[in-house]
Formats: sequence, structure tokens, C-alpha cells
Amino acid sequence: MLDLKQFEVWFITGSQHLYGEETLKQVDAHSLIIAEFLGNAPQVPVRVVFKPVVKTPDEIYAICQEANVAPNCVGIITWMHTFSPAKMWIRGLTVLKKPLLHLHTQFNRDIPWGDIDMDFMNLNQSAHGDREFGFMMSRMRLNRKVVVGFWQQPDVIAKIASWTRVAVAAYELKTMKVVRFGDNMRQVAVTDGDKVAAEMTFGMSVNTHGIGDLVAVINQVTDAEIDNLVTEYADSYTLIASLLKGGAQHSSLRDAAKIEIGLRAFLKDGNFSAYTDTFEDLHGMTQLPGIPSQRLMADGYGFGGEGDWKTSAMVRTLKVMAAGLPGGNSFMEDYTYHFDPGNPLVLGSHMLEICPSIAAGKPTCEIHPLGIGGKADPVRLVFNAPAGPAINVSLIDMGNRFRLLVNEVEAVEVPEALPKLPVARAIWKPLPDMQTGCAAWILAGGAHHTVYSQNLTTEHMEDFADIFGVELVVIDQDTKLRQLKNELRWSEAAYRSY
Repeated sequence: MLDLKQFEVWFITGSQHLYGEETLKQVDAHSLIIAEFLGNAPQVPVRVVFKPVVKTPDEIYAICQEANVAPNCVGIITWMHTFSPAKMWIRGLTVLKKPLLHLHTQFNRDIPWGDIDMDFMNLNQSAHGDREFGFMMSRMRLNRKVVVGFWQQPDVIAKIASWTRVAVAAYELKTMKVVRFGDNMRQVAVTDGDKVAAEMTFGMSVNTHGIGDLVAVINQVTDAEIDNLVTEYADSYTLIASLLKGGAQHSSLRDAAKIEIGLRAFLKDGNFSAYTDTFEDLHGMTQLPGIPSQRLMADGYGFGGEGDWKTSAMVRTLKVMAAGLPGGNSFMEDYTYHFDPGNPLVLGSHMLEICPSIAAGKPTCEIHPLGIGGKADPVRLVFNAPAGPAINVSLIDMGNRFRLLVNEVEAVEVPEALPKLPVARAIWKPLPDMQTGCAAWILAGGAHHTVYSQNLTTEHMEDFADIFGVELVVIDQDTKLRQLKNELRWSEAAYRSY
């Protein structure tokens, strides 16, 4: 799992020379205390690096340029302890390429009613110092996150921690390499898109390798490597009898292991962190990768079925964002409905590739016919996902922009046994209700493939959309279809000039 402590955000405080050296020393000391407090907070997954107070346009420009090229800096946190005239910030903010969080706080929580004097007021004037800074960013049309409150409050720390996770994921996405084995599933629209626009917007590169390139690597896998991985399968999962050593289909388990080893090697050698495949292009392979894709996702790789590179990239992005949090993130598909008026439900699944990070218990390793693809029966992990709040996330190409669509859902326990369904699955209720949630998703053009997340929230996705300047559509408890239709119309007008 990715260690987010290798990344850092810089804590930068603004002031000016007007107040004298003694005041500036206090500003520096207070800023160091806050930075160290945030860096030591267990909720904050990255390092928080204190930077000395900036007081002039040249100092601001220099620190922004330094942040741009610092290899592990994923963003900056700014705070105006005193009054920092915002024209000083124009040149620095113009060149800044890293995400920015504006912390609107003050060193003291309470007003010292009996002792407050003008010296105290001059030192602790974030209430209007931050407003000056906020105006400048609004005037410059800069996206940023604003967090308001005392720096020791749990909700303030939580918001900062959430943003740092998104900043790391954005940093990762800007250099992500996605490999597509084969092309998009023929005639399918929503899984395709403009890869050039995606690289311009997000930074990720998406390129294709023929399936033969992968098969060549798979064919180099040794029997000893396969033996070791088959043993790992047996230790990690409950294997059905036919897959056990000596079982009638044990050779299929070995074939799956061979594919996984080759696929891992290809991804590692090419520095790819996400990939796609398609059942329409399997020449030279014995079976469609089922358990290999499931296990690679569990280890943090992005995956998208049928050539869906956008969802593959988002699976990887959300896994980076959620590193170290309980719960999981998986490639998902809205597959079929339960239209019981008293208990409507969505059954989410896919042909094979649901990540075991979302499993409620120990998965079963099984083999069943696939019915499409024309290859041998693929091995896969079968399990139920647990109950609890979750989100479904879809990144779609609207032609002149990307739209990030989020639906908050409530997963439920699988209500009955599914003895004949040979795939992993999750059952949920879309918010605000089945009819509104599904209609809103369709009106917004949401894909049938999503990233299903048990440990991230709409706030994470909002921060992500802000960092990249993409449209965000949220379907939650407050969604009304009439209002949503208007919001979609307004978005068309807002993005028409782009």
C-alpha cells in the first residue's frame, strides 16, 4: 500500500514588514506551532512542512516557484496571520501549479476580553487578513479549498486531512500511466473518450499495447513462480474442490496465476499504475483475467473493463486517496435492479473483476463459464460486500469538458443467498431514493462503470474536481430532479466558452 508520509504539504504564512520584527517573530513562532500540530495529527496522512513567514512579493514568488518543483510537495496551506496585502501575492499565485488550501484560522481560539489591546489586534487579524487574500484568489479565478475554524478543532483537522489525501491523488494522477490491452469494447460509447483532452486536463497518459505484447511476457513465467502463487491463493482464499491440487480444474488455477504474474511484470516494467482489458481481444490468452485483476486492484492498481480507461484511472486515483483507511475501492458496474416497491435495490457487480478490498469476509476462489470471449472458464473471487455508506463515482467525457458524477448510496447486507451467481457483488440503495437517484444519474450522463468507494466521501470528490477545474455533479439526499435539470443547463452555459 502506498505510504502517504513520503509526500508533504507546505504551511506558508503571509504577513508584511509594517508591524515590526517582534511581531514577525511571533507570527513565525505561531505558524511553526500550528504546522507541527497538524503534522502530528494522526488524521493527517502526509508531512506538514513549516516555511518561514513570507512578507514581500519576491519572497512569495520564490516560495511558490520552489513548491512547484519540489518533488514530494503535493500542495500548500496558506494562512494570513496578520494583514498581508494581496497584491503582493499576484505574481506568486500566477505561477503556482500545486493545489492550495486556504486555512482561515487564528492562533488564539478566544478573545482575551480583559487584556485585549491594539498590539493583540495587530498580531491576530486573520479575520480581515484572510479576506484580503481570499479576494485576490477570487479576482484571479483560482480554485482552492477554504477551511474555516480554530486549528485544533477536530472538524478543521478532518477537512485538512481530507484535502491532503486528494492533493496526493492529484499529484499521482498528473504522472499516471494507463495501459490499454486492446481497444475499447466495440460500439460502446461511454467507456471511450478523448485521451488527448484527458492528458491536458489531468496529466495522465493513456496508451495501447497489443495483447500480444502482454502474452509474450506471460509466456516467460516459470513453473516455480506459478507454484508459489498457487500456494498463496490457497492460503488467502477458500478454494472450491475442483481448483485444489489434484482437482479437475487445477490447471485453470495455474493458468490464472501465470496470467497474474505476467501482468504484474508488464505493469511494473512499464511503470503503469492502471490498465484495461477487453474480452473482445484475448488472442493468445487462455482466459480473461479475473482473479489477476481482482488481486492487482487490491494491491492498488487501477482497472477498467472493456477498455474503460477513465474508470481505470479513477480506480487508481481513489485507491491512492484512500491509502491507509479502512474499507476499499473497486471497479463496479450497476448490473441489475430489485424493483420491490417497499425495498428497491441495485445489485452492483461485473463479469469477474470486483476488488476484494470491499469484501465482507474471506472470498471464495471459484471457476465458472463466462459465456463471452470464447476462452476457457476464468477463475475469480466471489464474495459479498458489507452494509454501510458508500459512493459511486463516474468520470465521463462530455465532449467539451469532463464531468465528475457522484452518487451517495447506502449499501445493505445481501438479503438472500445467491447460490447461482458466480461473481462478487454489492447491494445498495441510491440516495435520495431509487427513482430519483437513477433518473438523476441518467440525466447527468453517468456511465454504467463506476468506482465504488467505502472509505471516501463527496467532500473528497469535490476537492478533486476543484483541483482540476472539472464539473462536479452530486446526487445525494437533497437532490431534486427539477433543480438538477437546471444545474445541468447552467453547466452547459458555463462551459460553452471552454
